[in-house]
Amino acid sequence: MTDVVALGEVMLRFDPGEGRIRTARTFQVWEGGGEYNVVRGLRRCFGLRTAIVTALADNAVGRLAEDLILQGGVDTSLIRWVPADGIGRVARNGLNFVERGYGIRGALGVSDRAHTAVSQLRQGDFDWAAIFAAGPRWFHTGGIFAGLSETTIDVAEEAMAAARRHGLTVSYDPNYRPSIWADRGGPDRAREVDLQLARHADVIVGALALAGAHPGEVRFSADEIPDALLEAANRVPNASVVATTLREVSSADVNDWTSAAWTAETGFITGPRMRGLHILDRVGSGDGFAAGLIYGLLTDASIERALAYGTVHGALVMTTPGDASMASLAEVEALLTDGSAHVRR
Repeated sequence: MTDVVALGEVMLRFDPGEGRIRTARTFQVWEGGGEYNVVRGLRRCFGLRTAIVTALADNAVGRLAEDLILQGGVDTSLIRWVPADGIGRVARNGLNFVERGYGIRGALGVSDRAHTAVSQLRQGDFDWAAIFAAGPRWFHTGGIFAGLSETTIDVAEEAMAAARRHGLTVSYDPNYRPSIWADRGGPDRAREVDLQLARHADVIVGALALAGAHPGEVRFSADEIPDALLEAANRVPNASVVATTLREVSSADVNDWTSAAWTAETGFITGPRMRGLHILDRVGSGDGFAAGLIYGLLTDASIERALAYGTVHGALVMTTPGDASMASLAEVEALLTDGSAHVRR
C-alpha cells in the first residue's frame, strides 16, 4: 500500500561541496528531481509510504540512482527500465551538477539531461488504473517532468486524469525552468502546458508561475502577492488550494523565507515568516514545502497548519546538503510549537 505516488525525473546530482564545478576534483553524489524530492520528503520526514514513477536506463549509473532512491525509502517497483546501449545514444540517465553558492556568489546548476530514458516515456507505458487501484490517496507531478518532451506532457495528463477518476487528490507544481523550455516555445509554451495540466489538479504549489502573462515575467512585490495568487486561482478554478513559497534574498546564504496560500474558504493567508534564515543549500526547498503542505492536507490539518508544515520543512531542507530532506517530523513540530514559526492571517 502506498499513500503518495509521484511522476517525474530522477537525476544524479554531483555536488562539489564548498568548491566550484569548474575547478572540482571530487564530487559528492546525491539523487534528486523536482517531483521525486516531494515523495522522498514525505517518506523520510513525515513517514508516509511513497512511490516514484519514472524511467531509467538500465546500466550501472541507473542502478546507482535506484540504490539512492531505496536509501530514501521510496518504492522503486514502478520504475521503467530501458535497455542501455553502452554510450547513451538510445537512452541515458540525467546528471545535474550543482554548486551551492555563498555570500555574493549565487548557486549554480548545470544539468545534462537531454535524451534521457524518462524524456522518452509515452502514453500507455504505465497501467495507471492498476497503480491507482492499489490504494494511494495522492498523486503529484509537475512542470519539470512535463517540460522534458512533448510526449511527457501527454504522460502527465494521462496520469493526472486517471488519478482523478480513481478519486485521488492531485497536486501540480509548474516549477518553471527556462532551460527546459528554451528550444520548445519558451515561457509562453510553458504557460500553455501548465494550464492544460493544472486543470486536473486539486492543489497547485508554486502557484505564482500561473500569474502574469507568462512564468518568470515579473517578480511580485509583497503587496502584490494576494492579487497574484487570486489571479492564479481564477485560472485554475478546479483547484481548491493554490500555494507558493516566498523568499527575500540578502545573500546566497541568508534569506527571509515564508509562504502564502489562497483558498475559497480562507481567502489569502500567509505561513510562518522566518527572517534571516541561514542557508547551506537552497535546492529542493520548494519541494520540501510541497511535501509538508501535502502531509498537512493528507492528515486533515487546517490549511493554516498545512502551510506551516510546508514552510518549516522547506526551511529545514535548506540547512543540509543535497536536494533531499534530512529533517524529522519532531524537528518540524518543535519549530511550530516553540514560537519560532507562527501563522498570520
